[in-house]
Amino acid sequence: MKAGLRTRLHGELPDNSTSIVLQRRVLAEPLAYETARTTAGIRSRFVSGVNGLTMHLLESGFETPGRPCLLLLHGFPELAYSWRKVMVPLAAAGYHVVAPDQRGYGRTTGWDGEYDGEVGSFRMLNLVRDALALVRALGYRSVEAVIGHDFGSPVAAWSALIRPDVFRSAALMSAPFAGPPELPIGTADRDSPIPQPREAVARVLRELAALSRPRKHYQWHYSTRAANAEMLQCPQGAHAFLRAYFHMKSADWKGNLPVALASWSAQELARLPTYYIMDRDRGMAATVAPEMPSAAEIDSCRWLPEDELRVYSAEFGRTGFQGGLNWYRCATDPACTAELEIFSGRTIDVPSCFIAGRSDWGTYQKPGEFERMQASACTNLLGCHLVDGAGHWVQQEQAERVAGLLLEFLQRAR
Repeated sequence: MKAGLRTRLHGELPDNSTSIVLQRRVLAEPLAYETARTTAGIRSRFVSGVNGLTMHLLESGFETPGRPCLLLLHGFPELAYSWRKVMVPLAAAGYHVVAPDQRGYGRTTGWDGEYDGEVGSFRMLNLVRDALALVRALGYRSVEAVIGHDFGSPVAAWSALIRPDVFRSAALMSAPFAGPPELPIGTADRDSPIPQPREAVARVLRELAALSRPRKHYQWHYSTRAANAEMLQCPQGAHAFLRAYFHMKSADWKGNLPVALASWSAQELARLPTYYIMDRDRGMAATVAPEMPSAAEIDSCRWLPEDELRVYSAEFGRTGFQGGLNWYRCATDPACTAELEIFSGRTIDVPSCFIAGRSDWGTYQKPGEFERMQASACTNLLGCHLVDGAGHWVQQEQAERVAGLLLEFLQRAR
């Protein structure tokens, strides 16, 4: 074991770990997350000194120095491993493709995973700092594109908005970006105060709880102390929970027929599936359990077979979910999001694109954001693609199509 690579935080590796020895070493069939096989041409390694983290990466196209870099940022509950199917095709086009386990996830260490720990390190501006620090640690002054999926999408968006000199284009996947929070203009002579966004949120949360079928928003549930244990220690086990969760948010689940919602109101939000607008008295594991796919459906799931799902369940079984859940705690806490108002009125002006599955409710979960992204938030939007045959996990469900769309975008963005 090399000195200095172990930590005693939630990213600690087990004593029998073999993945550390992969640092800076390429295998014909490289290992990721200790035992799981990925695709030939991908290596696993660690980079220390990344904004206080020792960051675990998967890389492709690393053999030739001087290639333009692509930075791929995953979401929840995902890992760098979530990009395994598109990394080699992107590298084959001449790129150095880098996918880290983000703060709070996988083999990356140096983060505080306690509920009562240092939650502020998971606020958005520090996640952007993680991305910037990694780019510089790898020796780059800029990257050709930052590509983010799910919660990685806002990190990619904010990276491109704040540092367009470094992040020269942005591909956003499965989570639209509507721009920074607005500071109201022309309020000095008003007789009454302007309603605050947090007040509208609090009102809708109360109205959801007061529906005849009482409901709650998943992001605020994920912000509770109980959320981690409820998933990690659920009766069916973390592996079965993740199978049902990935299934229910994919195109395989026939209930995913998304439409745009008219407004941010309890009645409209209640149209979302229960993995977004949950029953008030159910946790997420209990929410998705009734939709557990059959054995035949699991056997036929080519985009996420059991051995690949086991990578996720083993990692989250080791680290817990709290690291990823802390992102939601910062996103739902006005004290953490207020600093983003510094960028009020700013837009993403570098070339950008949006990719999502046609069966993904995530495109519409925040009413109006998909439309504002196209109308104003991204001034150089080169494409907006809804991919057939994919739900929320678009780069895994339809990897070939997504890789092709990304390469088309990168060509146009030059």
